[in-house]
Amino acid sequence: MTIGLVHYLVLSTILFTLGLYGVFTRRNAVALLLAVELIMLAVALNFTAGAQFWGKPGGLIFAIFIIAVAAAEAAVGLALVIAIYRNQKDVDLDRLTMLRW
Repeated sequence: MTIGLVHYLVLSTILFTLGLYGVFTRRNAVALLLAVELIMLAVALNFTAGAQFWGKPGGLIFAIFIIAVAAAEAAVGLALVIAIYRNQKDVDLDRLTMLRW
C-alpha cells in the first residue's frame, strides 16, 4: 500500500482540527501559541503534499515561508508571554483584559 495525497490531507485536517480546538478551548497563553503552531504546520503539510504529488515546487517555497513565519511567531509570542508573566505572575488569557499593566 502506498501513501497517497488523501492520506496527507487527512493527517493535515486532523492536525488543523486539533489546533482549532486548542485555540478555542485553552486559556493558557503558551498552549494557545502551541495550537497556532499546530495550525501553521498543518497548512505547511498541505503545501508540501501538493507540491510532491503535482510536481510544482511552489508549494515547497510556501511551506518554507510558513515555517519561517511560525518560528518568528513563536519567538515573539514567547517573549510576550515571558514579559506578561514577569509583571503579572500569571499567563491566563481570561485575566488579561487590558494592555496596561
